[in-house]
Amino acid sequence: MYQDKIIIHSDGGARGNPGPGASAFVVESGGKLVYQHNKFLGNVTNNVAEYGGVIEALKWVNENLSQLKHSLDPIEFYLDSELVARQLRNEYKVKNENLRVLFQEAQSLLKQIPVKILFIAIPRSKNKIADLLVNQKLDENL
Repeated sequence: MYQDKIIIHSDGGARGNPGPGASAFVVESGGKLVYQHNKFLGNVTNNVAEYGGVIEALKWVNENLSQLKHSLDPIEFYLDSELVARQLRNEYKVKNENLRVLFQEAQSLLKQIPVKILFIAIPRSKNKIADLLVNQKLDENL
């Protein structure tokens, strides 16, 4: 079904850090929005929320692999957390124990995906839809 390049924008945020947090992701194929999701996470840090967006998106990719296999292009993840992007690219060590657990969960999900995944850090201004979904979910739960 999704034969064009898959682009995923993910985001997470916490109001208070730690505080009420949410995550979101948006999937595009061929320049068209094909799926979006947001989730309230409870009381978390901003970095935990950022990982939440990536993990939920990786779960979506795993659940939809049969529809994605036709594309040979890498799946591009865009997120506005340079820390999380660099950790997932193994450029930074994961020192925080809470983040280490989430990093390991993400790595486990990545091992199940036979397509190359690229993690690219972008400015928040280029991640508007995912950011909007995070804030909508936070507003709904506060």
